[in-house]
Amino acid sequence: MKSVTTLLLALLIAVVLPGYALAKEYQEGKEYLLLGTPQPTSTGDKIEVVELFWYGCPHCFDLEPQVQAWLKRKPEDVELVRMPAILGSRWELLAQAYYTADLLGITAKIHPALFEAVHEKHMNINDEAALQAFFVDQGVSADDFKKTFNSFAVAVKMNNARQMTRRYKISGVPTIIVNGKYSTGAKQAGSNQAVFDVVDYLVEQERAASSAAPADVVAN
Repeated sequence: MKSVTTLLLALLIAVVLPGYALAKEYQEGKEYLLLGTPQPTSTGDKIEVVELFWYGCPHCFDLEPQVQAWLKRKPEDVELVRMPAILGSRWELLAQAYYTADLLGITAKIHPALFEAVHEKHMNINDEAALQAFFVDQGVSADDFKKTFNSFAVAVKMNNARQMTRRYKISGVPTIIVNGKYSTGAKQAGSNQAVFDVVDYLVEQERAASSAAPADVVAN
């Protein structure tokens, strides 16, 4: 009888605890912050999740496994937008590298490789020549790199990143912005593992708010 009771109790815990975890509430000012001014999003009808990062940041490198895991399970109505933060002139080179890879259509290859080069291989990528050598090593021609790196299209993206870094009023990275309204990170969430639990909670808040919004009235 005791063993049956123990089994039933274990089954009850297994059923109840996941629901309890999903119902967990997070608090503004604790696990996340409300932006003073809501910012525009770029993902249309989808809920935007912006990851502000810098390749030179060890905390961004440490968060990357959680980012990749979340991408595999994120809902279809949510879109991740990576944005290199520009908090000073020394942040610009590697931000420009990200947008160069983006326009060349090779971020899936360059993004993890550049993090690895900086934090595991300890490569000294601190000027355009070193960055070009890195891209060439990744299979990009020197000519394609130069044309893209110094293109007007990259300059436009860099200017947008500078503006949004200021408008989000962040003081460090990595920072996650949900739908232009909320910010969170490991410091607020408590750990890298908890960051995307908070993100999921905020996404749900945005989804619920969108569902509750009154439909536009069409005049006859």
